[in-house]
Amino acid sequence: MTAAEIAPDILAYYDERTDEDTRLSRTADGALELVRTREILRRHLPPPPATVLDVGGGTGVHARWLAAEGYAVHLVDPVPRHVARAARVPGCTAERGDARALAAGDGTYDVVLLLGPLYHLVERTDRLAAVREARRVVRPGGVVAVAGINRYAPVLDHTATTALGSRAGVREAVADTVRTGRHGGGGRKGFTLAYLHTAAGLAGELAAAGLPEATVYGVEGPGWAMLRAVEVHTGTPVTDSPLFTAALEAARFADGYPDLLAASSHLLAVAGGPAQEG
Repeated sequence: MTAAEIAPDILAYYDERTDEDTRLSRTADGALELVRTREILRRHLPPPPATVLDVGGGTGVHARWLAAEGYAVHLVDPVPRHVARAARVPGCTAERGDARALAAGDGTYDVVLLLGPLYHLVERTDRLAAVREARRVVRPGGVVAVAGINRYAPVLDHTATTALGSRAGVREAVADTVRTGRHGGGGRKGFTLAYLHTAAGLAGELAAAGLPEATVYGVEGPGWAMLRAVEVHTGTPVTDSPLFTAALEAARFADGYPDLLAASSHLLAVAGGPAQEG
């Protein structure tokens, strides 16, 4: 699956079934993901005008705030319409490319973000290739941040929507994903072809790719499914509510308790760049 040969199900999902430009703003759990991702990254980012390579950066949702804060951002994504939108973000350049074979030279960026590619690289060899590429193009001492979807998120998501108890076949599909880490795509459970990580599995893949000191965070914490449940069943936005504030504080609180990693919807592993090659 190269940039020119992205899996048809993945391309159709991003071209026809979802809008990445609004994914982190149209729901409260999406807004929580954005706020927390920014908070976690800011703990590790060097100050602007550091250079950032945003690999799999979609339409530039993260590139937008990074560029606004003074970072020099270049975005790479395999979906043509994402690249076209990202190229319009002030302060961001964009190109179509493959996370497993980046065009950038060795040690050319201060920060490399992989906030999406590992979702859709279902083979471990491809995921390791993407992380190794990030490690290659980050400068010595730089930062690599890698996101994964939590293996247990479907359990909480389908509880929040009540699909786990009301829709035939959902329990078996969720059990299959939890057991294997693989989501079959084809519109199944409203998503596309994907691989879901455990916290230990994500850290292990970074270590295998040469980044053994990564810290893994739970992005949304244990309260995100409550936000989703309220919005789904009442139709009322809760982003500006006390419930959102409580969910955000719960996510921050959970940073001190690794056992709570399994409650988040997404995981974010952050590692410093290699001190030397090899």
